[in-house]
Amino acid sequence: MALLTIEQLLAAYREGSVTPFELLSEKLKSARNDQHNAWISLISDEQLALYIKGLEGFNVDDLPLYGVPFAIKDNIDLEGLNTTAGCVEYTYQPQQSAFVVELLISAGAIPLGKTNLDQFATGLVGTRSPFGAAKNSFNPQYISGGSSSGSAVTVATNQVFFSLGTDTAGSGRVPAGFNNILGLKPTKGTLSSTGLVPACRTLDCITFFARTADDLEILQKVAAVYDDNDCYSRAYLNSRAPVECLSGLKVGVPKAEQLAFFGNQEYQVQFEQCVKKWQQLGAELIEFDLSPFLDAAKLLYQGPWVAERYAAIQGFFDENSSACLPVIETIIGGAKSLSAADTFKAMYKLQEYKVVCDNLLEQVDVVLTPTTGSIYTIDEVNADPISLNSNLGYYTNFMNLLDYSAIAVPASFGPSGLPFGFTLFAPAFSDRFLVSIANRWQKAQPLPLGATGQTLEPHTMMEIMVCGAHMEGLPLNPQLVELGGVLKAKTRTSENYRFYALAGGPPYRPGLVRDTDSGQSIEVEVWHIPTQSVGSLLAQIPHPLGLGSVELEDGRWVKGFICEPIATKGAEEITHLKSWRNYINK
Repeated sequence: MALLTIEQLLAAYREGSVTPFELLSEKLKSARNDQHNAWISLISDEQLALYIKGLEGFNVDDLPLYGVPFAIKDNIDLEGLNTTAGCVEYTYQPQQSAFVVELLISAGAIPLGKTNLDQFATGLVGTRSPFGAAKNSFNPQYISGGSSSGSAVTVATNQVFFSLGTDTAGSGRVPAGFNNILGLKPTKGTLSSTGLVPACRTLDCITFFARTADDLEILQKVAAVYDDNDCYSRAYLNSRAPVECLSGLKVGVPKAEQLAFFGNQEYQVQFEQCVKKWQQLGAELIEFDLSPFLDAAKLLYQGPWVAERYAAIQGFFDENSSACLPVIETIIGGAKSLSAADTFKAMYKLQEYKVVCDNLLEQVDVVLTPTTGSIYTIDEVNADPISLNSNLGYYTNFMNLLDYSAIAVPASFGPSGLPFGFTLFAPAFSDRFLVSIANRWQKAQPLPLGATGQTLEPHTMMEIMVCGAHMEGLPLNPQLVELGGVLKAKTRTSENYRFYALAGGPPYRPGLVRDTDSGQSIEVEVWHIPTQSVGSLLAQIPHPLGLGSVELEDGRWVKGFICEPIATKGAEEITHLKSWRNYINK
């Protein structure tokens, strides 16, 4: 099995099954053989040797990212490699690495190179590059998403363990959705922008791509450091505690008329299934008004913020605009007609939206949307680059304008074989809160990691019989679902059981007691639970209940919820009802 998480890699280093030289040499070779147009430049063998030498004097437990290979979007500086921002004529060689890159290297991480992007980080498609379109990791005919296209693909294809992207309008989330990985768009300023070629300096965020939420948690702790040299840097305020479970979480779901899928029925069905899954996990779904957020999003490209893209490269653009791709030249060049008055009017309007949107967010813990409403082929985007790109930003463009944090999370696969993902967003400084939610979702929904075909942990499944509040649709069922449980059968016990409504609650619970003399057959469900989750389930079962062997009507024995006979004293016998549902509905 391939190593897929930072924890797995560090464990392999500890036990000596692989060395940093062996693994990093293999990863660099893989990157040099990449077929996705994911890379713009890679380090040399000599540079790799120097990075590995930098690990000398440390062991695995000294550095949280010891020997972990990563990729860097090519609008972020890495000393020793050129920065192009996706434009050959703009190329320069930085004298030092970006602040965030230096933090990661100091923590033991090894950069393998710089990744492809939409030119000057302007686009959500991954096709706007003179180095060629970065290809989707599942189907090369489809876009990989932009602008952080190469960074997402290198993680999805296991060429690296994590990567750096950037996000101004969705570039750290859209590629995650299209490549079945996680993309964390942190609170603005919590990852320093020193050493970043700006797109919109007041909005830009450096972002992380990873295959697991556990890895994002490690990376956030390493890199969320205040930078005195970045005037937009902000110290991270850990104002929201991580969640322990998803049950009871208030999740805002946009009104049906505010959802847009641009004719993609597959995505629409998958989002509906995603919402149902959240409900099964015990979340409280609340209808949410997304309209002011969508109105604010229009300001990003229909308002003066596009002038920031012009300001970021004004000197270069005024002299070399023809060096830009035509679509980039059109977008950035359009900013020249905007006035200072236009800018202030838009700022006032944005603040009005901000007040309304913040008030709406106070009603929920988090908001759930599709990451995008559709996906397109490379040919489709090339034929209609502006409007299709605009469609991809429908759920993303407002996030940095309104100063929210967000995370893109894999959800499912459709009949086409392409992944579908959702995004969660919340107020600023909710980054670690969002990562914890994504972590709980990922453990309950063991999808393949990226395009590797491997799940988080290969596991065996165990049959667990339930007969009360853990049954489908009942109050404790989210405990099973969150542990990765899957309903396999609705059946009955053999005619050897008595059934009781126990004292206490809520939640109210039944007791199943074996009695071969005067028992009856009781309605039950059989669930498949990952074996490694059974301990967590046991920890949630109060005395006098426990897990034991139960005989089903077909003669099979399975593990299931049983009750100590002593608990039946003072309990109401409900054997004659033959079902917990019959009891609670009587």
